[in-house]
Amino acid sequence: MANIAVQRIKREFKEVLKSEETSKNQIKVDLVDENFTELKGEIAGPPDTPYEGGRFQLEIKIPETYPFNPPKVRFITKIWHPNISSVTGAICLDILKDQWAAAMTLRTVLLSLQALLAAAEPDDPQDAVVANQYKQNPEMFKQTARLWSHMYAGAPVSSPEYTRKIDKLCAMGFDKNAVIVALSSKSWDVETATELLLCN
Repeated sequence: MANIAVQRIKREFKEVLKSEETSKNQIKVDLVDENFTELKGEIAGPPDTPYEGGRFQLEIKIPETYPFNPPKVRFITKIWHPNISSVTGAICLDILKDQWAAAMTLRTVLLSLQALLAAAEPDDPQDAVVANQYKQNPEMFKQTARLWSHMYAGAPVSSPEYTRKIDKLCAMGFDKNAVIVALSSKSWDVETATELLLCN
């Protein structure tokens, strides 16, 4: 990796470690390899959102051309959010694409992702199914996002009704992750979710 990129990432890494947000357990970053090309980030689910109480892991890959090009970031932790793929963890956020500026840092990326969790942009979705639910049925979206945060990010327990439906389909021998995806994308209707699971 180019020297400029390494020096820059080392400085930004220290900036995150010393930040007020890290001391408050809001953001975190760890090295994956010694040469600073891959990092593991973590953000806390923002308060008063369905993600509250969850810890979300991020894969951060630093390109050779950093800081002139943005880092490649995706969610490792599964999440139900209009701007994040529920399948791959890919993120739709302008600063990770064409609105990136060389003055931005790892800290601004982590804080921007935390802000995205608090303020989704359903009109520029990464996941059309989630965005549709967000717009058509906001309460169901909140319950679903809370359940995913509980299941995958360690947030406090959510809707017992949704949990019962998951248990019911798991008892039929379906894989738990597949059940959660099917129910979430089929508006928590057990019958249509079962049909979807049988087709796969």
